[in-house]
Amino acid sequence: MIPRHIAVVGSGALARALAHSLAALAPSGPPVRSDAPVMVTLLARDGAAVEELARACQIRAAVSGTAVSFAAEPLIDETEALGRLRPDLLVCCASGQSPYERLTAPSAWTKLVAEAGFGLTLPLQATVAVRLARAVARVSPETRFVNGAFPDVVNPLLAALDLPVLCGIGNVATLAACLRASLGLGAADRLAMLGHHVHLAAPTNPDDEVRAWSDGVPVAGVTALLAADRALPRRELNAIAGHAAARLLLDLVSGAEVRTNLPGPIGLPGGYPVRISAETIALDLPAEVTRTAAVDWNLRVGRRDGVQLVDGRIEYPPATAAAIADHLPALADGWTPSALDQVTEELTALRARLRLAPPVPAAARLA
Repeated sequence: MIPRHIAVVGSGALARALAHSLAALAPSGPPVRSDAPVMVTLLARDGAAVEELARACQIRAAVSGTAVSFAAEPLIDETEALGRLRPDLLVCCASGQSPYERLTAPSAWTKLVAEAGFGLTLPLQATVAVRLARAVARVSPETRFVNGAFPDVVNPLLAALDLPVLCGIGNVATLAACLRASLGLGAADRLAMLGHHVHLAAPTNPDDEVRAWSDGVPVAGVTALLAADRALPRRELNAIAGHAAARLLLDLVSGAEVRTNLPGPIGLPGGYPVRISAETIALDLPAEVTRTAAVDWNLRVGRRDGVQLVDGRIEYPPATAAAIADHLPALADGWTPSALDQVTEELTALRARLRLAPPVPAAARLA
């Protein structure tokens, strides 16, 4: 029986959570596919890190009795690796900007990100995903690409660059998992959700809250239902994201029909309910919500992240544009996806300079 193959890129918190859960969860789906073994290859620049992770996951799989095996190798050249491995699924769990830098190494750079919004880092979030998607397009077009790096906006960017992407993981999927638990829903109960990366925190305007439907009935009091989950440490939410992603990936390689909630499906902004079946993915919206209305809603609420892709152009809301203009005035008015590589270079250089400066002026710290 031919093993199903999942390749995971990254060695950080999300990659580790995903790998741990892949080791522990049993594949589902049609018996002919769910009985087939699953091969997981862990790839990262830090080869030693993924070697250790693969060994630990192999032990977890042995304890759990799952038909999942793990291998690891350093990722030196994306095109070579993808052309050789040709996995069924490729998952990006890495980016050029850590979400934890503000906690581990605060600086003038992290202060700028806090002021401008997370969307400022879009080019850095997209760095690895773009390289992987380009490699898939060149040498392994049958591989389905799943992106876990800021998929609510990175996936639309990939689509604008005519690069392949099936969907994202995390964000709305994490929130949906939390809400299912709060509502006490079973596996057969249907939960549909519209939600964006910004909803990992509660919105200040109640009208901008996540929209959810349980078996077609609108869910009331979502803010209260998610309050305890949003209060969890971000690393715990990351672990939930990895666990939910592992369930998704195992279902995808098993051939099961999947009805779930995912960010960035088919390159759309934000998160949506979807149905995945027979290699296809489609929105699975409540009857009263059109595709246009769902996309417009995600674009509107997503402005809080400080970036969006509209009509083929990356745009910033006024506050973000003003913060960028202080450092890179040429970018403040936005840019086209074709300029991504140049914008990434400029933002990387700015980050290098600002990392050398403290997060607040010395005079302010002494006052």
